[in-house]
Amino acid sequence: MKNNNLFERFSNLATNFTGSSYAFISAVLIVLIWAISGPVFNYSETWQLVINTGTTIITFLMVFLIQKAQNKDSKAIQLKLNELIAASKQASNRMVDIEDLTEKELDQLHQYFVKIAELSKQEGNFHKCYSIDAAVKKHNSKLEN
Repeated sequence: MKNNNLFERFSNLATNFTGSSYAFISAVLIVLIWAISGPVFNYSETWQLVINTGTTIITFLMVFLIQKAQNKDSKAIQLKLNELIAASKQASNRMVDIEDLTEKELDQLHQYFVKIAELSKQEGNFHKCYSIDAAVKKHNSKLEN
C-alpha cells in the first residue's frame, strides 16, 4: 500500500511543508525582502512584476496541491463513514456511497431527513430511531393493507 508514485510522494511532502510554520515564515521573509528591495530598484515595474509573477505561479500550483489533498482526505472520510454505517445495526446501508448520487438526489435525501427531524420534534422524542429502511418498511406495509 505504501508504494506511492512520484507525484503522490511529492504532493504529500509539498502539502506537509506548505502547511508548516516554516513555509509561512519563508513567505513572510520573501515579502519583506521584496519590500525592502523596493528603493534599490526604484519601485520599478520589473520590481513589482517579480512579486506578482512569483505569487501567481505559486498560487496556481498550490490550487492543484490543495485539491489533491482535499480529494484524498474526502475519500478517506467517506470510507470511514461507510465503515461506521456498515457496522451500525440501526443505520441504513443505503447511505453507503451516497456521495455518488446526483445533486438532485442528494437534495431529495436531505428533504427526507428534514422530515424525519420534524417528526422527532413533533413527538418530542429525539432518541426514537427513524431510518430510510424503517420508512420503506412502513410504506410497504401500508401498501399491503
